[in-house]
Amino acid sequence: MASPARIQTQINKLISYLVKTGLADDQKFAFRRAAKAQTVQITFEGAEHVSVALRDRGYDEIYLGLVKRRAYNVKMLDGALIQMMYEFTGVDLQRHRLAFFPAPNLEKFQNDPQIYLEDEIYGDVVSRNIVPFPLRFDYGAGEDRYEELAHPKSHLSLGQYSNCRIPVTSPVAPGRFVDFILRNFYDTKTNQYVNELPSYDCSFESSISPAERGVVHVVIPS
Repeated sequence: MASPARIQTQINKLISYLVKTGLADDQKFAFRRAAKAQTVQITFEGAEHVSVALRDRGYDEIYLGLVKRRAYNVKMLDGALIQMMYEFTGVDLQRHRLAFFPAPNLEKFQNDPQIYLEDEIYGDVVSRNIVPFPLRFDYGAGEDRYEELAHPKSHLSLGQYSNCRIPVTSPVAPGRFVDFILRNFYDTKTNQYVNELPSYDCSFESSISPAERGVVHVVIPS
């Protein structure tokens, strides 16, 4: 099962892997801090600025605000940002925020396009028909915000749509999240980065309701 120590260790192993493979351009490792009695956060320096993404602004402005404040665990080589934050009370997960913010434009590509055009990984990134949008896996254990179907405890949000909350079967471990990002946005026929990811050594219990299982939802492998 997951614990604050295991989550922190897994996040930092994943960051080290992204650095080793050359996918990371900038990074901040996770650390633990006490938020209040019995509550521990797994976070990163600059995490207090992630709220800029919740404001009513254009995506370009939101992205640039996060970059300016270095509010991320990892900035990928193509400019995409990855954020991973967890909060526990004892060993019980209270909430998490796992976010992916693709770069709305590629400054490096504009300055030196051969960096991308000669690399298969970025073929889709520079394609003109690709529309970058953020995605986020959120979890909240509290009953104060939970509303069956409308606001599942664990859910996936796509874009900046305020009411987009696709039910997810359980909270998401860091390894599952990074696997999802690499598998869907970076892996190619000749570069299978997910094959060398650090092993998953933590998981969470199901949090989805029967009614939420009855609609389209995301399944997290146990």
